[in-house]
Amino acid sequence: MKMEPFRMEQQETNGQFVLKLGGELDLAVVPQLQAAVEPYLRRTDLAMVLDLEGLKYIDSTGIGIIVSILKTRDSVNAPFYVRHIPPTVRRLFDMTGLSGYLKEEAGA
Repeated sequence: MKMEPFRMEQQETNGQFVLKLGGELDLAVVPQLQAAVEPYLRRTDLAMVLDLEGLKYIDSTGIGIIVSILKTRDSVNAPFYVRHIPPTVRRLFDMTGLSGYLKEEAGA
């Protein structure tokens, strides 16, 4: 199986910080994702949106950072959404019980 490198694209528009993820989110790249979200984690003036459309693989460390983001955003009462969850990733979120805590962005 050919590995697909992790990639991120971020933009801030219309009161949202959108982070588009692609490739493989695993232990090796979690620090990159952490660094990208850190300045926005506690900002209540922006909704944070993870667009997972390009994500091909996620390991337990990747799930862990999403849980961490979710908990931090919840603790400061700041909106956090996901969108475009690929079927394989959704299945993993369902199996781990994470799906029940994630809010999917309406209309995305």
